[in-house]
Amino acid sequence: MNFEDFNISSQIKDAIGQMGFTKPTPIQEKAIPQALKGMDITAQAQTGSGKTIAFAIPVLEKIFIPDKSPQAIILCPTRELCMQVADEINKVGSKIKKLKVLAVYGGQPIGKQTRVLKKGVHIVVGTPGRVIDHIERENLDLIGVESVVLDEADEMLEMGFREDIEEILSNTPNQRQTLLFSATIPSEIREIAKKYQKSPKFIKISSNRKNAPKITQYYYKCDINDKFDSLTRLIMAYDVKLILIFCNTKKSVDFVKKHLKKQEFNVDALHGDMTQKARDKVMNKFRNGNINILVATDVAARGLDIDGVDVVINYDVAQNADDYTHRIGRTARAGKTGYALSLVSADEVSRFNNIKKSNNISQKQIPTLLEINELKSLLILNDVKKSKDNLDEYVKIIEKSENKNFSSTELAAGLLKRIMEN
Repeated sequence: MNFEDFNISSQIKDAIGQMGFTKPTPIQEKAIPQALKGMDITAQAQTGSGKTIAFAIPVLEKIFIPDKSPQAIILCPTRELCMQVADEINKVGSKIKKLKVLAVYGGQPIGKQTRVLKKGVHIVVGTPGRVIDHIERENLDLIGVESVVLDEADEMLEMGFREDIEEILSNTPNQRQTLLFSATIPSEIREIAKKYQKSPKFIKISSNRKNAPKITQYYYKCDINDKFDSLTRLIMAYDVKLILIFCNTKKSVDFVKKHLKKQEFNVDALHGDMTQKARDKVMNKFRNGNINILVATDVAARGLDIDGVDVVINYDVAQNADDYTHRIGRTARAGKTGYALSLVSADEVSRFNNIKKSNNISQKQIPTLLEINELKSLLILNDVKKSKDNLDEYVKIIEKSENKNFSSTELAAGLLKRIMEN
């Protein structure tokens, strides 16, 4: 199936094409046709499966541009995810003239959001707390809402937003369409679905099918005292663009960041004690490539959606399988491949074994310094092999330098050594 096969407007098809998509992901293929029929949906799909487009298309198809009151409300657990979802909806709706999408969240002056709401918006993407705030201030009237989306519903419940979600749903019309997306479906999700959805279509995209993100998962047993040294070796061995490191506590985050900085890595950190402005600054640095290593706690990284994260490293083993799934889902986005690496000390083995039961994680040994040097040398040599053009001048210099005491092979080895040492 292609996006062209969906019964959707030419504007949306054009926008999807411009975004570089031709074939829908499994969650899009299953959810979009049902949602276009007006059905309520409860969908279980992992982070990175393409669910934003799965609900963006049917939501946009129902928007009536001349009506400037909110026609869709999308709830997300975090500010970061709100911004990302709003951005994605704007991209899918880029060919729809005069479409207005607004993200509302804490940490930004409420007055600015109020002014935009008063001018009129078609779609509101918000965190539950800030949406409630706007409702109570009478800035936001949901009487004309036709579509409600609960994105990352399990995370919202974990963060204590159930009462807010129920209050928001109670402020929307009974005849609305409700689309619920979640990585896991605990009993609380089922209760909400039963109470607020009408005969929902249940869709489950199994993580062990070919649609699953292409994540290679390894774990490394190490002594707790050698953990940081093991981490630096993994960073050196996986010589990649963006690395996300997870720790269980703020103290652990600060320790890892401080000591990586001492070793001159480009690193920064995210944790719950930081102001929203400071968090935004760090996230922009990571997205722009000004830093290539981000150390974070689970709470700080909730809802992060960053393209191009090559490796996720669990410096501390996740508290449970769900947290592990959320963590590793930050890599291998949009069909790309990625690595998930876990450092496991003796006191974490029991917790890790529970996670391992539901994941395909292979054991590996921490690479030695010799192995790391060999890997780096191979990368340099592979780069050299790619640049075959315009070498004549340099070949002549090498030939002139070659003699009985120093062969061209030794010259090449000496140059490689100098590069490696610098």
